[in-house]
Amino acid sequence: MELNGIFIIDKPENSTSARVVARVKRLLGVKKAGHTGTLDPFATGVTLCCVNQATKLARFFLHGDKTYQAVLHLGVTTDTQDLTGTVLSECEPDRSKLDEKTLRSVFRKFEGKSEQMPPVYSALKHEGTPLYKLARKGMAVRKPARPVFISSLEISDICLPEIHFRVSCSGGTYIRTLAADIGSLLGCGAHLKALQRVESSGFAIEDSLTLPELEERVRQFGTSDPAKIGMISMSDALRDMPGYVADERLREKIRYGKGLSEKDIPLKTDTQQKFIKITDKNDSLIAILSHVRGSDIVQYCCVFQSS
Repeated sequence: MELNGIFIIDKPENSTSARVVARVKRLLGVKKAGHTGTLDPFATGVTLCCVNQATKLARFFLHGDKTYQAVLHLGVTTDTQDLTGTVLSECEPDRSKLDEKTLRSVFRKFEGKSEQMPPVYSALKHEGTPLYKLARKGMAVRKPARPVFISSLEISDICLPEIHFRVSCSGGTYIRTLAADIGSLLGCGAHLKALQRVESSGFAIEDSLTLPELEERVRQFGTSDPAKIGMISMSDALRDMPGYVADERLREKIRYGKGLSEKDIPLKTDTQQKFIKITDKNDSLIAILSHVRGSDIVQYCCVFQSS
């Protein structure tokens, strides 16, 4: 049976997200695999790996909310905004001005909506080339600021010059940049010393597997029982998407790509565009459809082949 689903992997330190996906692909013996959002090599934590047909689902998780635990180091700035970069400036923070009340007040200023400037060392692309590759060649490219939302930013421990904190934010938020911006507002500069993603699109670190754990499960159980090796089915992965169980007539229409309307899927939508997952009676994902408000036409988004 072909594996089609999502694995929650705890990415190790000093490994790229691409290498983690490649390792998962080899361990499972699957044809296709991909992740739903890059973590910097020095960072650890939740990485969603989609395998085979589930790679079509990546788009639905790319912009999901994230939660991180991190360590900020005051008084030192780097060109990458983290511990891996070249030091640009150093100063001794004035601890008399960095009492707990002041620090918590500054952190609260970053909660809510804001515009964030993406770092020049990032996986964003300029004319097809990742920014970090251009920056390494001395051709730093600045991308326009973009909106981000930080729902919660809390200090968990203060041991100057280090501050441990937890942040919940929208997808696309750079925690490195957040750390640098906090340091700038405090007047002493800062960089990100450590980062762990503890939640992504509702999937938590407690539910993740390390690569050695996944390897051991595959060795012990093989791949014939996906649940035993930690795979989340495509339907279960889309936990927040409204669903509809197709009858045989609807399954046939989807199988042959025939036109669909609201009469085929009697679901009411209250947003401009809403995705709907279509499953069979066994909860296997058949398709994802979209409905544009104001029209009775239902459009195909993704269609999945039966295993």
